[in-house]
Amino acid sequence: MLKVNQVSKTFNPGTVNAKTALDGAELHLNAGDFCTVIGGNGAGKSTLLNTVAGVYGVDAGSISIDGVDVTRLAEHKRAPFIGRVFQDPMMGTAANMGIEENLALAKRRGDRRSLRWGITASERSEYRELLKMLDLGLEDRLTSKVGLLSGGQRQALTLLMATLKKPKLLLLDEHTAALDPKTARRVLEISDELIAKHSLTTMMVTHNMKDAIAHGNRLVMMFGGKVILDIGGEEKKKLTVKDLLARFEQVSGSDEADDKLLLS
Repeated sequence: MLKVNQVSKTFNPGTVNAKTALDGAELHLNAGDFCTVIGGNGAGKSTLLNTVAGVYGVDAGSISIDGVDVTRLAEHKRAPFIGRVFQDPMMGTAANMGIEENLALAKRRGDRRSLRWGITASERSEYRELLKMLDLGLEDRLTSKVGLLSGGQRQALTLLMATLKKPKLLLLDEHTAALDPKTARRVLEISDELIAKHSLTTMMVTHNMKDAIAHGNRLVMMFGGKVILDIGGEEKKKLTVKDLLARFEQVSGSDEADDKLLLS
């Protein structure tokens, strides 16, 4: 479903501020894979996700989604393939619009616009049922402005919006990092439920090793702009934080794992 082949990206090339963020990065995801991506600051996690999303162009290599080469496609032209949830709960929703209006926008993503009535009664009923699964009481607040919601409620709504059209690829960009621990756990539970319900191919970037181990069927670790570990199946199920640190030190040659991975 996703093929990242030998992708390289350098920011400010040819200057004293040149920074190689990706150095021949490789990542292949099969349909239905839920892959967590972990690594320290500067490892290339966010750059990899942003090159897949089309935010950054690549200097070399190729990216394809479900067999379609999207390497040279602009970000908005990749939108039909991708659903995304950002780290900042304020992104991904329209604060001055109601909950049902935000869901209606997500439902119509990629469709031709017309002068038909905005939200039908059947749609409103559908949104109410979808919101019930979040178990946050939002099904009774369809007309409430999204800007009035808490960070966790807003992030859960963004998840629902990102998965409403069942994208070929779901990108979760440290989407619980700005939330308190209890809310973060609930948003991760909702993520698991939606991903399983729709069998979504997913890439989740995180700094939290425990979350990286507990969620998904594959775990990828990045270092120096490359994928240095790719663990899946039974091996991932048996993985512990201690094991992961040992593997990191072995593969990277670094004994600064605690600093590099920003353990939380």
